[in-house]
Amino acid sequence: MTGIQARFHLVRSGFSLDVDLELPGRGVTALFGASGSGKTTLLRLIAGLERAPGGQLRVNGDTWQSGGDFLPTHRRPLGYVFQEANLFPHLTVRRNLQFGLKRVAAPTRRVSLDQAIELLGIGHLLERKPDRLSGGERQRVGMARALAVSPRILLMDEPLSALDLARKQEILPYLERLHDELDIPILYVSHAPDEVARLADHIVVMDAGRVVAAGPITDTLARLDLPIRLGEDAGVVLDAVVEERDPAWHLARVAFPGGSVWVRDGGHAVGHHVRVRILARDVSLALTRHSGTSILNTLPAAVAEIADDAHPALALVRLNVGGSPLVARLTRRSAQTLALAPGQLVYAQIKAVALVG
Repeated sequence: MTGIQARFHLVRSGFSLDVDLELPGRGVTALFGASGSGKTTLLRLIAGLERAPGGQLRVNGDTWQSGGDFLPTHRRPLGYVFQEANLFPHLTVRRNLQFGLKRVAAPTRRVSLDQAIELLGIGHLLERKPDRLSGGERQRVGMARALAVSPRILLMDEPLSALDLARKQEILPYLERLHDELDIPILYVSHAPDEVARLADHIVVMDAGRVVAAGPITDTLARLDLPIRLGEDAGVVLDAVVEERDPAWHLARVAFPGGSVWVRDGGHAVGHHVRVRILARDVSLALTRHSGTSILNTLPAAVAEIADDAHPALALVRLNVGGSPLVARLTRRSAQTLALAPGQLVYAQIKAVALVG
């Protein structure tokens, strides 16, 4: 059986974790939630760095834990990227990368050292020692080292949390390359909505050691019933295709099931697959289509659900746009003025769309 099946129950010093998950065997699955929700503990259980008696874990058909059987970490074909790269300070980048190869027999290597170096763009760093690397460079070396052991699964524990914004923007394109070019499932721990929106195909939302939602990112982010709200970052992520470019105004039109929107031109060719993020705060609603407005994107939609937001003055409205979800945030007064109700036809006015991948 392909995919990842994980079942763990762990109680220790006032904290309990209880999960029963089936995750995809490829792509990026984000483990998302506030600090203390159990994300890192779950990742460490999968790695074998912690042990939950009676737990069960299968990774793409291989059993790593079941009943009394427990495969120790050093025998699990995994790569682990920590918040800090933890490189050997006395070794060059090249020798840091070569160190992990000793545990992988040459015939079983699925990712060559040269491929890992190329994917992370670190060829020019090979003869440097860690003290001559920036924080972003050290983290890219740490990722290449995790890949060089030819893992069956790559575990990443908030790999960007220790970096400033500039270094994060430096690394994110390399993470996207791993997603696009490697057939290795990635479990990515994060509490940053922007990272999740850009990288994840699947999301597991955790709270107090429990899984409160799990599923494809497009569907899960559009849910209004999650106890962990994203605040100002509430919104949806949609997979789209570039259909048209307008060089005169540096805009591109990207299409998804149910409609299309204009975004800032990211330089992608027509036909290129992209990912767009539409925040709830950037969507307003109208009962009729307006003209004479600065808003470029107006789409017909149907109200699917209305829910309370974190503040009593506000409401969240989930919309169906030809099969694609949108979420709008508006005041409850506005919702009452428009007499919004499930099934009602409206126009979604989208003030801003971010091209995130």
